[in-house]
Amino acid sequence: MSLKRITLLGSTGSIGRQTLDVVRAHPDRFRVTVLVANSSLDLLIEQAVEFRPDCVVIGDETLFDALKVRAQEVGLNCELLCGRAAIDEVAARDTDLVVAAIVGFAGLTSAYEAIKAGHDVAIANKEPLVAAGDLMLSAAKVSGSRILPVDSEHNAIYQCFEEEHRDGIKRIILTASGGPFRTWSKEDMFKATPEQAVAHPNWSMGAKISVDSASMMNKALEIIEAHFLFGMSADLIDVLIHPQSVVHSMVEYTDGSVLAQMGASDMRTPIAYAMGYPDRIATPGNTLDFSKFSKLEFETVDEDKFPSIPWAYDCLRLGGAHCIAFNALNEVAVDAFLGGRIGFGDIYSCIEEGLSAVQSEKINEIDAIIELDGRMRSVAS
Repeated sequence: MSLKRITLLGSTGSIGRQTLDVVRAHPDRFRVTVLVANSSLDLLIEQAVEFRPDCVVIGDETLFDALKVRAQEVGLNCELLCGRAAIDEVAARDTDLVVAAIVGFAGLTSAYEAIKAGHDVAIANKEPLVAAGDLMLSAAKVSGSRILPVDSEHNAIYQCFEEEHRDGIKRIILTASGGPFRTWSKEDMFKATPEQAVAHPNWSMGAKISVDSASMMNKALEIIEAHFLFGMSADLIDVLIHPQSVVHSMVEYTDGSVLAQMGASDMRTPIAYAMGYPDRIATPGNTLDFSKFSKLEFETVDEDKFPSIPWAYDCLRLGGAHCIAFNALNEVAVDAFLGGRIGFGDIYSCIEEGLSAVQSEKINEIDAIIELDGRMRSVAS
């Protein structure tokens, strides 16, 4: 069996590190050929020493000289590159699988280049599909690229979604843990600190996605992502809060059957599924122990407390420009919150005020998407 070559975009982030856990568990299946990180130089060097890729890329160009010095010190004999253009270029290089794990909108162009090149792309960040879903899927249709979702919810739907029986699908149901503020009052939640917001009860994630979970913006973005990934209209996508995070999402069929994918709260499970596809491979992560669960709970979403959910449906109805703006406004607001410049409740205020200024329009050109994203970030700032 030949080794599956992996291009890992975002190797030092949470998903990137867990992807490398899967590679470690299956040295006979995978070879990492490209490692890409933004600025975590020490960890990038450590990963490169262990996995010996053909190419290492640092996004932050100011660190390129330091990368070259460190690579020489540790005896790395591989290609070294830097900058956003280099990341996009390596994403399109010949490979067997691109794992797109660059956080946020910053991962858009590299994921797009990988899809245009016809690669299988295990996409772990929601934002490229939220901002450019039509563009991404059109490119995949032309190139033959297969988009494999890594998000636990969309990965679950992917496993339960019977494309050949699409006419028999009644709806898809995204589950949400409810985050750290599920039982808090709205007033207390709006006064929460960054430390409280990133303390997720079930999942180990990066700071940005942890805050998105606390605000339920992650689920709002997932509604939009699910619309594009599975071709489902907004009225066929529902959300339920499921505090135990055991059922990762469900597909309901017209005959009353509901297919649910279950597993431990460990991202290495959906990562392993996407990396091994179409085969199933052993995961180095935790597995589900039913003896630890006396009950599984499901709750409806309090849309007054978490207005991000109805806003997602509004954005889908109003068109692509609103989806781009929705993501951009949130990214700026979350960054400001984590930096201590605004309160948690101000995240919602920023998004709501920014969305009110957006004109309804469909945008399908990459440069126009990037331009509108930049403009909405200025509005948010």
